[in-house]
Amino acid sequence: MTYQEVLENARTCIGTHCKACDICNGRACKNQMPGPGAKGVGDTAIRNYEKWKEIRVQMDTICANEKIDTTMELFDHTFKYPFFVGPAGAVQLHYGEKYNDLSYNDVMISACAKAGIAAFTGDGMDANVMVGATKAIQMSGGKGIPTVKPWNAETLREKMQLVQESGAFAVAMDIDAAGLPFLKNMMPPAGSKAVGELKEIIANIKKPFIIKGVMTVKGAKKAIEAGASAIIVSNHGGRVLDQCPSTAEVLPQIVEAVGGQIKVFVDGGIRTGTDIFKALAMGADGVLICRPFVCAAYGAGEEGIQMLIDRLAGELEDTMAMCGAKDLKSITGDMLFISH
Repeated sequence: MTYQEVLENARTCIGTHCKACDICNGRACKNQMPGPGAKGVGDTAIRNYEKWKEIRVQMDTICANEKIDTTMELFDHTFKYPFFVGPAGAVQLHYGEKYNDLSYNDVMISACAKAGIAAFTGDGMDANVMVGATKAIQMSGGKGIPTVKPWNAETLREKMQLVQESGAFAVAMDIDAAGLPFLKNMMPPAGSKAVGELKEIIANIKKPFIIKGVMTVKGAKKAIEAGASAIIVSNHGGRVLDQCPSTAEVLPQIVEAVGGQIKVFVDGGIRTGTDIFKALAMGADGVLICRPFVCAAYGAGEEGIQMLIDRLAGELEDTMAMCGAKDLKSITGDMLFISH
């Protein structure tokens, strides 16, 4: 099976919103909500994709012909590649009935753990989603990252207990999900969290805590103050706020402001191993990719996921070799060409 055949298979079962496009650039799904599209006019998801493509790489093959090493260390764990699968929730609603959140997390966590990377899992109104996700992570030896939404305090306590029992090596909160209507409609309401609230959550969980949805220097500094171990520069794929800048546009200033105090990851429109290289050259420690992995799962289950991982890894290794980087630490900003 080729990856093109994986996408063709996905189109037969992925529902009416996602088109399983050859190039996942946010244009065909645009502002379809529910679905994988972005909020409002839908331009944020498109901008995420296009801004990575505007950055070019600098070829330099006058260097030693050494074996390429793509391994990375994160919270005392070694991973084969510097990319992870981003969280997807309510997959039946957004992508079609082949999977529900439980079966999707099962196949994704298992496939990623076998391939030497990790998957972030989604969260939702159905309490069984987190129950199933944390059980799947436990079965994989803790090689998964449950992503908890910014619920109210009572719901958070219940979710975090499941996280503790899973043995997950880290936990994330997609703080940008504060804009989702079902959080605002809770009693008591859920949503955005002050630094003091995050401090308390992080102190209680006693695991590396990742805050997803940071788009400003100010937000990054607040995350550090709260005690986060890492942030993910993310605009939630454009799904929670229209007219955002792309993640590629804000990443450099956030990396500079953080100054190595915490790990910095980035998502949004990253679609190739070359895009991954660009993010690393801009100072990110790693990246998350979500929507293409959903299509891979719908198209061919674990086989499709493995094919996508292999493709991204091959593209990353090739770009590193052609730009003179033997390992991740060797990837530097001067390996990029950014026109102004």
